[in-house]
Amino acid sequence: MKARLPKGMGGGASNNLQHLARQAQKMQEEMDVANAELEQKEYSASAGGGAVNVTVLGKMEVKSIEIQPEVVDPDDVEMLSDLIIAATNEALRAASDDKTQVMEKISGGLNMPGIF
Repeated sequence: MKARLPKGMGGGASNNLQHLARQAQKMQEEMDVANAELEQKEYSASAGGGAVNVTVLGKMEVKSIEIQPEVVDPDDVEMLSDLIIAATNEALRAASDDKTQVMEKISGGLNMPGIF
């Protein structure tokens, strides 16, 4: 006696692989569009109560750094450097977190190293 597959289930693995490949291609296209949009987005962060403001792009490039004149102290350059680093790292973290959330939404939470 032969086992019969339900209607529409014939063709076996090749149909399933083709369907999976189409889904993967669609997901990759959605990720490419989202990535292009994210690269143009701007993320800003400040440190020192607004003394230093940094804006970065989603492609992880610094766009601008604004420094309030009152924090420029030639005798304490280290503090200014620390404020710039803190604001830059926070802005980059926001950009990275946003990208991760968008890509996870598209991929349904699948972990795909190297894709994003």
